[in-house]
Amino acid sequence: MKIAVACDHGGFPLKETILETVRAAGHEPIDLGTDGPAGVDYPDFAQKIGVAINSGEAERGILICGSGAGANIAANKIKGIYASVCHDTYSAHQGVEHDDMNVLCMGARIIGPALAAELVEAFTGATYWDTGNYKRRVEKVHAIEAAGK
Repeated sequence: MKIAVACDHGGFPLKETILETVRAAGHEPIDLGTDGPAGVDYPDFAQKIGVAINSGEAERGILICGSGAGANIAANKIKGIYASVCHDTYSAHQGVEHDDMNVLCMGARIIGPALAAELVEAFTGATYWDTGNYKRRVEKVHAIEAAGK
């Protein structure tokens, strides 16, 4: 699976760990920046993730900022992106399995490299359960998105 990875300056300290973990899990990371600790704006990187997923260049994305919150808010403004902040492994896999989450957001000022790696493994190892209650609920989310209300 191709996984787009992006961060702002707050998330930069975790980026290399994320890229290495994606590779170790047998997936192909697509590095969308940032490339250093200089201040940048998280919405720009959320948009890069959204473009990569919506164009088919990537199947999922991982977005890192200081807390995960800003990246999550920005990512969820993009049609077709279903992002969540996850700082525990249950949410990282359950968000995919139950909710068809396609972007994992994390805060580099909240978690360290070991937990970040575990979250990436949980996220990339999960598959959406496209059936029953889960499918019905995700279809309702898609309807809300389509209505724009």
